[in-house]
Amino acid sequence: MSREAMEYDVVIVGAGPAGLSTAIKLKQIDPNISVCILEKGSEVGAHILSGNVFETKALDELLPKWQEEGAPVKTKVSKEKFLFLGKSKSFSWPTWLLPPVQKNHKNYIISLANLCRWLAEQAEKLGVEIFPGFPASEVLYNENGSIKGVATLDMGLDKNGHKKDTYQEGMELHAKVTVFAEGCRGHLGKEIIKKYNLDNGKNPQQYGIGFKEIWEVNEKQHEEGLVMHTTGWPLDNKTYGGSFVYHAEKKQIYIGYVIGLDYKNPYLSPFDEFQRFKTHKDIRKILEGGKRIAFGARALIEGGIQSLPKMYMPGGLLIGCDAGTLNMTKIKGSHTAMKSGIVAAETIVENIKNKTDLSIYEKKFRKCWAYKELYAVRNVKPSFSWGLILGIIFTGVDQILFRGKLPFTLKHKHADHKSLELANETKKIEYPKPDGKLTFDKTSSVYLTGTNHTENQPVHLKLKDPNLPINYTLKKYDEPAQRYCPVGVYEVQQEKFVINSQNCIHCKTCDIKEPSQNIIWVAPEGGGGPKYGNM
Repeated sequence: MSREAMEYDVVIVGAGPAGLSTAIKLKQIDPNISVCILEKGSEVGAHILSGNVFETKALDELLPKWQEEGAPVKTKVSKEKFLFLGKSKSFSWPTWLLPPVQKNHKNYIISLANLCRWLAEQAEKLGVEIFPGFPASEVLYNENGSIKGVATLDMGLDKNGHKKDTYQEGMELHAKVTVFAEGCRGHLGKEIIKKYNLDNGKNPQQYGIGFKEIWEVNEKQHEEGLVMHTTGWPLDNKTYGGSFVYHAEKKQIYIGYVIGLDYKNPYLSPFDEFQRFKTHKDIRKILEGGKRIAFGARALIEGGIQSLPKMYMPGGLLIGCDAGTLNMTKIKGSHTAMKSGIVAAETIVENIKNKTDLSIYEKKFRKCWAYKELYAVRNVKPSFSWGLILGIIFTGVDQILFRGKLPFTLKHKHADHKSLELANETKKIEYPKPDGKLTFDKTSSVYLTGTNHTENQPVHLKLKDPNLPINYTLKKYDEPAQRYCPVGVYEVQQEKFVINSQNCIHCKTCDIKEPSQNIIWVAPEGGGGPKYGNM
């Protein structure tokens, strides 16, 4: 039996900054274009997590009157600090010596989740239809190989795939153009990159895992508008990463840590490194006596233009972090994602009205400021493969002296899942037990995410080979899924590999880091996963 189908001019997968910007711009150019957005979260913003120091450049273009219209962009950056951390000491780097790309004096400390909620309101006012709680689970293709649209997930199946009393068949959404804006490591984006060889000739994509907590502190510890970044301890010189500490409004502090998923030691636990970071005296004094009120984690895409795939295919566009437009040197991706969406909208209108080929998207994007910005910082991330100190020195030369105009482009040599060393060749890392006041365990942390999945549904974390975790990965790498997952989804119990999929916060780390690429993340039943508030 054929599924029910709905027809639109444009279907957008993902209500993040890229997808929402596409929808708004489409309606601004031509109010008669029919547009719908599918969002897998229970509401817009539920799955959005970011630092977030926000650059308004793209928002200024999209909605010039955003301040008058009440956008939740209010806390202007007033002061900056950059610290190099040793185990017990720290060194403050003069901010005037920071590369221009890392300065934030014109930016704002915001909740990206709340900005997306506001953007969704603007989109709906223009006539965009938004369907939260409906994950796009399947790409639909025409007979000629072009993209026809997407289908939503069948709801009400039990863990064996049998229909329950609540069964509801998925729906097909057909479009002239389908836009994939799922965020980092989108499962449909991954499929179309492979199907159309969009990454042919590109460097392997690079990723990080980012953690964030929101703390309420007292007035003496709070300095609204202060932005602080650190590098160094607790990571060693060979592991890429660093922290952010943003003093937001209402005596709240956004604190987080990012670790490159090209780390080598299979015993490294990114979650526990973040917890350990908070025990440094310079960080402890900011948080001590405060209360942790939110936690989240999400993979972020770091490859830059070397790893940026072709962003168009027959009948579709790949935009934002689904493609990889994040500027890792700035530690920002919202503004570039939004610009990629604006350019996508302009391309789509030309395609529908004038029958121009979608390949013009690539030409348009390469001419815009977002691409030029990414090009200027292309050498920063790969330089850190030489180690922290050499990476910092090179970045200074590249960004301060040459402004990103060195006559060469460094390459990313291998994918993150290939970087792990064998367990018997590496040193185990012993992490201190959490104290429940400053540092916490994974169980209490996942609770703060509001994560929920419908019981008795198919497991959305698929194993290509169910025997591989015990027969190979455990023996070779002491099963690192037990450590790289930030919320304890994976465990080894009595020689069995256990998947606690109900805890999954959709960070995608397992899909990226598993050394044999044996774990495949697919969309769970609609509305499942975290329910972030003002992340």
